[in-house]
Amino acid sequence: MTPALRRRTLLGAAVATLPLLGLAACGEVTVEGEAGAATSTAVTVTDDQDREVELPGPARSAVVLNSYTNEFVRAIGAGDAVVGVDRASLDRLPYLALEDGQVIAEGLDQLNYEAIAELEPDVVIMPRNAIWQEAAEQLEPFGIPMIVATAWDTDVVDETITLLGEVFGATEAATTVLEFKNEITGILQERLADVEPVPVYFETVEPYLTALPGSGFDAMIEAAGGTNIFSDASGGDAQEELTVDPSEVVLRDPQFVLHEFEPSAEPVDRFAEIGEDIASRPGWDGMSALAEGQIAIANGWATSALGKSIGALYLASWLHPDALGDADPGQYLTRWVTEFQDTELSDPADYVHGPMS
Repeated sequence: MTPALRRRTLLGAAVATLPLLGLAACGEVTVEGEAGAATSTAVTVTDDQDREVELPGPARSAVVLNSYTNEFVRAIGAGDAVVGVDRASLDRLPYLALEDGQVIAEGLDQLNYEAIAELEPDVVIMPRNAIWQEAAEQLEPFGIPMIVATAWDTDVVDETITLLGEVFGATEAATTVLEFKNEITGILQERLADVEPVPVYFETVEPYLTALPGSGFDAMIEAAGGTNIFSDASGGDAQEELTVDPSEVVLRDPQFVLHEFEPSAEPVDRFAEIGEDIASRPGWDGMSALAEGQIAIANGWATSALGKSIGALYLASWLHPDALGDADPGQYLTRWVTEFQDTELSDPADYVHGPMS
């Protein structure tokens, strides 16, 4: 029996083991060594769950879940290898140029294994808050490797970009992305070394949903020369986010308020709506931030980009304008979009509105 036939037989057997998905016969899988297929050196990587995963060679096709991971894959020049994504990635990043039929997950806990098998990817990549244990078990009979890479976690951004560079054989490009990120980090560390931290209330997507220590947003506030007014709170979810009492925000009296709404590469004008909501909240008009017009509203696609380093630069420019000087966050957002996402940016002001006058 030829390797290709053995692979097809295995695929058919695996399909038969998943009756709940109603799987039908899948297409032929091309494997290393088959006539006409290019051979390459095996690649072994360690993912962010310390799992050692071996690939026959650098991935040439991949299913990638999570929009931030897709941004990193595109940034290292491997975007053309992506053949399947989750719904949120397609909705948030229309410039991925994928079709609706390539959506293989409606959520990180709703994967369509039949659709993945039909795409025959070299690898499936998903963050740690997805159902990766189940996915690894379901994909094993198909011979499809699964790698855990968490791009939304600020603490492991460098490791994630490096890992993706190894997976796609794009280590030099990954280094270039890291150099760009380190350029931003260097500016922040150098210019904010002696500033007095400013108390910040951060709100993500929903009213009163804030970030706690351990979240990327909390790290963003600190990197920007701020201090999270809820740095002493606990009891957050898996992303260390917690819905707080509105009166508690007033009592802690932040000097700056930042609200980040749902990420979208397509400009979404929610600035006036959110600004009016914040200004009309009972008792909030006496807070220092509102009294002094120190409110910013942002599309999360911009401020959470590149491990929230661009968001940290924006926030620092508002908290410490004298220290940041000529460091223009809009220029870095433009570079990220045009150079690393290979798409156009209408205007940074379409995505980020700074303090109100």
